[in-house]
Amino acid sequence: MRLQELSLTNFKNIPSARLELSGKVNCFLGDNGMGKSNLLDAVYFLSFCKSFTGVPDRMAITRGEEFAILKGTYERKEMPEELLMGIAAGRRKSLRRGGKEYPRLSSHIGAFPLVMVAPQDIDLIRDSGEERRKWLDMVISQSDPLYLDSLIRYNKGLEQRNRLLREGCVDHQLYGAVETMMELSAEYIHDARKRRVDELTVLFRRHYASIAGTGEEVSLTYDSHLNEPGATMLSLFDSARRRDEILHHTSVGPHRDDIVMWLDGMPMRRTASQGQCKSFTTALRFAQYDFLREATGMRPLLLLDDIFDKLDAGRVGRIMELVSSSDGFGQIFITDTNRKHLDEIMARTGGDVRMWHVEAGNFSPI
Repeated sequence: MRLQELSLTNFKNIPSARLELSGKVNCFLGDNGMGKSNLLDAVYFLSFCKSFTGVPDRMAITRGEEFAILKGTYERKEMPEELLMGIAAGRRKSLRRGGKEYPRLSSHIGAFPLVMVAPQDIDLIRDSGEERRKWLDMVISQSDPLYLDSLIRYNKGLEQRNRLLREGCVDHQLYGAVETMMELSAEYIHDARKRRVDELTVLFRRHYASIAGTGEEVSLTYDSHLNEPGATMLSLFDSARRRDEILHHTSVGPHRDDIVMWLDGMPMRRTASQGQCKSFTTALRFAQYDFLREATGMRPLLLLDDIFDKLDAGRVGRIMELVSSSDGFGQIFITDTNRKHLDEIMARTGGDVRMWHVEAGNFSPI
């Protein structure tokens, strides 16, 4: 899959842009705050119908304007495709594919697979389990529509159960109806997460070794209440019922799961340096790329935002080698403030590479 042309109107600090893109490597050079990351976020928006940064839709519209328009022309499975997204203040955003509007935006997820590596990835290590669950949910949802449906149903049930707890409900039949619905979804979510973490770990270890170039041992483990022998959601609800009534929220279930990240047998969040954290999250994203390529039968778009920051020369060189290899990735988008890195990638790749200078939301071909 490749994005052939991208057109933006009133998106963040980009008033207007139209870029014809390389099928291999696209480089964006400029100082911080000029719009490089915003352009990558626009590409992300077209795949996931939301910002990578998690900001509300209204903040995707240029200040002082009432709407934003994003248009992408793709080649997907050797067929032309067009996506058109409209974002208007105070209104539900819309997405059209081939001129036909999606009735549910969630049904678009996974159709145009994408992986983004960004400075915010440090949150996967430093922040709470919620960040890691969101990451894993996004990976699996791109390859398994049933998983996304199960996740939506489970979260609806969770909202209903929490409301009953807040209201002090004592009707066991009401709880039973909600919890039975949640159990079916929870089993699918747990099984899919456990299986996918095992698969990702194999890919992740290989990429980390390629980037770090050391004997460091890394791993991922899936931490869940449902990992306990014989555990079911109904048994967990029963054992936690009194505690949940006191807390007024549901304390057990997939929404409390975590992915524990290890470096040489120690938790990453406690022991790793900045360079190790950057290598770790980059390897994690590259593993995500390999997984999606296999699961979807397409090469996802790969977005690399300021990827070389906080890395030593050795790790930078090894990432460049991975990115430049002809059989590794498909279409790549890279931002940097340092032209030296981009020139070296262009020299290694040769051929189909394009570069733009970015200033105040304007893109000038170099």
